[in-house]
This record gives sequence, C-alpha cells and structure tokens, in this order.
Amino acid sequence: MQRALFIGSEIYRGSRYGARHPLSIERVPAATDLARLLGWLPSRLYRTSPRARPAALTSFHSPAYVAALQAAEASGAVSDAIRERHGLGTLSNPVFPEMYRRPATAVGGGLLAAELVMSGQVRAVYNSGGGTHHALADRAAGFCFLNEPVLTIRHLLRLGARRVVYVDIDAHHGDGVEIAFHGSSQVRVISLHEDRRWPFTGALADTGGGAAFNLPVPRAFNDSEFTYALEELILPAVEGFAPDAVFLQCGADALTEDPLSRLTLSNNSHFRAVSALFALAPRLIVSGGGGYNPWSVARCWAGVWATLSGQDLPDALPEAARTHMRGLSWARKGKPAPELLATLRDAPRNGPIRDEIRTGVAHLRKRL
Repeated sequence: MQRALFIGSEIYRGSRYGARHPLSIERVPAATDLARLLGWLPSRLYRTSPRARPAALTSFHSPAYVAALQAAEASGAVSDAIRERHGLGTLSNPVFPEMYRRPATAVGGGLLAAELVMSGQVRAVYNSGGGTHHALADRAAGFCFLNEPVLTIRHLLRLGARRVVYVDIDAHHGDGVEIAFHGSSQVRVISLHEDRRWPFTGALADTGGGAAFNLPVPRAFNDSEFTYALEELILPAVEGFAPDAVFLQCGADALTEDPLSRLTLSNNSHFRAVSALFALAPRLIVSGGGGYNPWSVARCWAGVWATLSGQDLPDALPEAARTHMRGLSWARKGKPAPELLATLRDAPRNGPIRDEIRTGVAHLRKRL
C-alpha cells in the first residue's frame, strides 16, 4: 500500500474571491509549488482533482442551490432573491469567475480521496483545496460554497466505512459539518476553535446531538495547550470511536501570523496533529481550510504534506524555495518576517496550559 498521495488542481492558481477579500491570496498553488521545489511532490505522488458532477453535490446540497451556484458563475451576477435565499453574491461569498468550478473541484478531490483510501491503494490522501466546512445544504457561508468535508465523509460511508471521525483544527468552528451530522452514530465530529469567534457556534456544552465534541479555546492559545488538547482529548476521542477512516481539516488560520484569529500556534502543532492521526487512523484524509497569510499558509501546508508523506523538514529553505516565497504577495501587508522566507518550520510557541483548557478537556472527557 502506498503511504500518501497529494490531490491538487491548476484551477486554484490565479483564482480570486476579489481584491479586498481575505481569499485574494495564493494558497494551494503556493504550498504546491513549495513542495515541488523541495522535491516532495514527484508526479507519481500527485493526482489531478476531478470536478464533482452536480448529481454528486446533491447528495448533501439542494438541487436548487447547486443550480443557483452554476447560474451565478455562468452569468457573473445574482438577483436579490438568490442572494437572500442562498447567500451568493455577498461580501463573504462573492460572485467571481470560478465560484462553481473551484469548489466543485475541491469536492471532486475529496471524493477521489475517499475512493483511494477505501480501495486500499493508499493509506493517506492530502486534498489541499478541500476543508470548506461552513457551507450549508442550501446556502453559502463563511467563504465556503460547497461543503467538501460533508460530501467526502458521506462518500466514505457509501464506500463501506462504518464509522468516521472528523477532526477540525481550523480557528473557526466547523458549523456546517456539525449540522450535517447532528445526532449521527456513524460520524464523530471533534472541533477545536477560537472562542467567541465567527460563526459563534461550537460552545463547550454543544454536543451536536451526541455526535460532537467542541473545545472552544481562548486567545493566545499556544503549542503547549494544543499538545495537551491533542493528547488528552482528540486522540482518545478518535481511538475510542474505532473509526474506519479519519478526516482532518487542517486550516492554517490558528497560526500566529493569521489576520482572522487571535490564536498563537506554530505550524509544529499542525505537523504534530498530522503525525499523530496518521499513526492512529487506518485511513486518513487531510484537507486544507482557513488560512489568510500567504507565507504562513504555504509553509504550513507544504509541511503538512511532508509530514504525511514521510519527508524530513529542512532547517533552512534552499534558494529556489526562498525565491518562491519572496515572490508571494499580500495586498494587506508589507514584507513578511525574514523567517517566513527562509525557513519552513516555525520556532515552537509554547506557554502555560491555562485552567480553562484543562477544565474544558476534563468536561469533554467525561463523555468518552
């Protein structure tokens, strides 16, 4: 069995939500190109993502919503009624040229990932453009037009998985996934996210009808606290469910440099989660997610792929990789910190484990 495969697509290159949108930056292409420059992505490990067909999308999304999304891309506009009903053409989910094809490609990558791991061809798959965890069945939300994790997990179940665990370490609560699997006995949803941050769901007491474990964390959440939550909650909750497959949503917006959270993780926390879940899960799918600083996202997601595929992370980036990092741009900021251009692994960002983390973990462990 092959260890890991990477799923990507050129559709992400140059695709923008708009000049003023947080997703005006290169993310998937920046990470993919960095991995290639480091020699981690030969053609034998890369698969081009197919685009999911509308019929596949309607296994979760309503036919009316899928049709509205296609029509919005084709016409480049939406009516007030469609905006109101489906959340299309808003500041968060604007009309742009690839607004249907891009998320449908991310879903296609997730469906392919499910087929690859369930067939026994590969142990783990990285679908770098996936992780769009806010989309609802009939509505776009939170920069997400289609809910790739939900569709991928449903495909895993159709292909024979009896139980699936969804682990979400994005800075924002994966509300769309929890809603989709509310009360499920087949899917366990574990989300670690910033407290009092949009979408303002995922409270500690929210059990998702028994299917969800939510750990909202305070500002300045650090690597030591992440390791504690990983070892004391996430891994026991995964192992105790005895899943046939695990889906890790590996959003990079919990990193210190990200503008859309106030958490202070280093990318070591992401690499640690990937390594631990790879060791535990019989089958593993990893996706991207949030992340709005092009340099921190590229480094994090390239390192996620290195960890998943068994590569060693360099102490310093070679010159070709540094040139690539210097070529990234971000209209909201000036020059990045020098270490974001010269290294891949962050310095550890450790700190005390606060009482509210210990209390939250202890509360959730009572349900295991």
